Amino acid sequence: MDNTSNTTITTNPTVKHKLKQARRNPPITLNNKRKNSGLEDEEQPEEECDPEAWQSFNTSFGQVQSVLDRNRVLIQQVNENHLSKIPDNMVKNVGLIQELNGNISKVVSLYSDLSTNFSRAFHQRNKDDDGRSES
Repeated sequence: MDNTSNTTITTNPTVKHKLKQARRNPPITLNNKRKNSGLEDEEQPEEECDPEAWQSFNTSFGQVQSVLDRNRVLIQQVNENHLSKIPDNMVKNVGLIQELNGNISKVVSLYSDLSTNFSRAFHQRNKDDDGRSES
């Protein structure tokens, strides 16, 4: 198995540029979907969104992406150290792998919080919708 393909992909300037560009582009919102659907605004029901909830989701996803990006760098370093077969580099891998494990726990926690927040926002919106339909 060729281990050099991972480092080629992650160090490729074109790929790095595309990753940065993808992070800069705003996420698709309900308004963007509506504009891209080909239907006029008047043909679709008005969608209300909670700006605080969306901001919270964007922040959480940004935190997750940051940790995943760090993990990518750590994995690349572990691979380079392993391929070098230099004893000091192999020792360094212990700390790098420990950091990876900690980061994986962070990602799990962030996704758990994200899931909880999403569920809470969804149920709150349903409560609000039910309250409006009864009045």
